Amino acid sequence: MAIRRTVLSSLLAGAAAISLSPAFAANAAADYPSRPIRLVVPFGAGGSTDMVARLLAEKMSQILGKSVVVDNKGGAGGSIGASEIAKAAPDGYTIGMATVSTHGSNPAIFRKLPYDAIKDFAPITNVMSVPSVFVVNSSVPAKTMKEFIALAKAHPDKYTFASPGTGSLGHANIENFMNLAGIQLLHIPYKGAGQAITDALGGQVNAMTDNLPSTLPHIKDGKLRPLAVLALKRAEVLPDVPTYAELGYPQMGDGGWFGLVAPAGTPRPIIDKLNAAAHKAMAMPDYLEKQKSISGESMGNTPEEFAKQIKVAIERYTAVAKRANIKLD
Repeated sequence: MAIRRTVLSSLLAGAAAISLSPAFAANAAADYPSRPIRLVVPFGAGGSTDMVARLLAEKMSQILGKSVVVDNKGGAGGSIGASEIAKAAPDGYTIGMATVSTHGSNPAIFRKLPYDAIKDFAPITNVMSVPSVFVVNSSVPAKTMKEFIALAKAHPDKYTFASPGTGSLGHANIENFMNLAGIQLLHIPYKGAGQAITDALGGQVNAMTDNLPSTLPHIKDGKLRPLAVLALKRAEVLPDVPTYAELGYPQMGDGGWFGLVAPAGTPRPIIDKLNAAAHKAMAMPDYLEKQKSISGESMGNTPEEFAKQIKVAIERYTAVAKRANIKLD
């Protein structure tokens, strides 16, 4: 029996070594994909992450010749879906969307995160940035961010801001801004962005920050007033609204992004094939047209460059969480 176990262990070890060899990985990539690919989105349908994922999946399906099927696995601020990506087989048939939440603020804020944002993933490419916008209810007597800061300094804790929940990206971003601007707003956490927007529209809270695509209709109808955008540059749909960097707060970062990751251990030839397909998709005219419609900016890059962006995001939000004392189990 002992001999049989030894032989079995040797066979398994040999199989594992073959599966990790460069030749095996190259052969696997040559036949890849031979079946549909699941693209896990760690948030619900209809949000910005979902919109980017579905746009990309449609084009990558055409390029790869196999369906890329979006699978929404929302919950716990993106942690449930991100954990599912991390624990999937590293064969290229389960990939996922990484965001500034799942791979930036969550690792900085949650003490018991069910995944390691660096060790458990193989970055493929960043895809798109979508601006977020700081808005106030139209009843707030401030037309610019400078005026709003003056109001907040004159009345600490009088003005409120809504977030999708304690520890959310929206919460972390405004905590960061309060520290940089030297103001104190009263945080009102909600269970999701929907109710937060509803109460910001109704004036129950004074301010909030959210992705531009979901906020823009309310800005256009005059119910919410934009004071700053978190992005690399001004949004074309809001040309008169400055970026945080223009206002003197470059430490706010460059906005939210959405990228592709695979489970750690996915063979590099497969990563490269997915990277090439994603970049080809991002260059297609109808993709670019739809990207523009949601105020998106292309952020395609190499796996190594995307890995650096993830590291920078974690470092930024770790500093924010420490200053604001935001820690959750």
